[in-house]
Amino acid sequence: MLTEIAEARSIIDRAKLLPKQELKLRRQALIRMSHASTSIEGNALNIRQVEDIVERKKVDAPARDIYEVENYLKAIRYITQIVKKKKPLSEKVILQIHKLVTDKTLPDGASGHYRRGLVHVVRRRLGMPDEIIYTGPEAKDVPRLMAELVAWVHKSAKIDVHPIIVAGIVHQEIAAIHPFRDGNGRTARALATLILYQRGYNFRRLFALEDYYNKNRPAYYRAINHGRNYETKRSDITKWLEYFVLGFKEEIDAVKIKVASMSFLKAGGNFESRIYLDKDKLMILDFLNQVGKITVSDVVDILEVPKRTAQLHLQRLKKIKMIVQIGKGRSSAYLLKK
Repeated sequence: MLTEIAEARSIIDRAKLLPKQELKLRRQALIRMSHASTSIEGNALNIRQVEDIVERKKVDAPARDIYEVENYLKAIRYITQIVKKKKPLSEKVILQIHKLVTDKTLPDGASGHYRRGLVHVVRRRLGMPDEIIYTGPEAKDVPRLMAELVAWVHKSAKIDVHPIIVAGIVHQEIAAIHPFRDGNGRTARALATLILYQRGYNFRRLFALEDYYNKNRPAYYRAINHGRNYETKRSDITKWLEYFVLGFKEEIDAVKIKVASMSFLKAGGNFESRIYLDKDKLMILDFLNQVGKITVSDVVDILEVPKRTAQLHLQRLKKIKMIVQIGKGRSSAYLLKK
């Protein structure tokens, strides 16, 4: 399966996509990631409502559900910045991811901090007593286990463990340590994505592995919830890794099909009308795709270029009608052209 994923990766990386096509696929992936990862935890928002949140539209829904989606979006954006700045994985990064995914949904002092007490995973069924299906390690052991996990991640790069296997192990280990009072699943899934992005397996950020889990939640829970305590849960993770890699393969196969079909489509019926952009301009459009608005100062920070170069990039995008300018002078900003 890893070999087939590598073949799909080559096709996806080489595919010629129009900027608007790539941005659309990337936004769809962001929406699917945020919807699926929160939905797994019981969030009731549908995919359309999540799309409205991404587009900064008002959504009529419980505040907690909205916070959870907004938080996951912030965590994914944080991850892309970590990768761009080439920051290594650390406990500080993991704690920040947790802080972002649980902001406004946990009591003060819980977001971005390891738990201080024992934790259980409980199965609740209507008309039946609650069943404890997993007990995490003692709270005093959590800092040591997390430090060991981060150290292993760094070691895995030196001994050439496949990035997808590393991401799967990190996902499972966070679930096993259960280092936080709540938000462990969202943190684990975001962290697995970070590992993949850091090691060059970002597939142009067009995939949403969380979507695979959400399509069959019982299968996801069965795969990750084997073992009643930390020792038994991590004794043999073969079945989990088989599930994780299969899910990744199916998601990447779907991306490959979308990309392959788009790369042969004609833009407006005229092959010559295709416009391909360099990496810097794609980064500007990607920022706009996520944030909605950009200024010259933002471009200077994102690309680490002089102000004049940033202005030239924006003027080029404006000239080819991919962005529109609002305001004038120092108060000017740019939006994606509808």
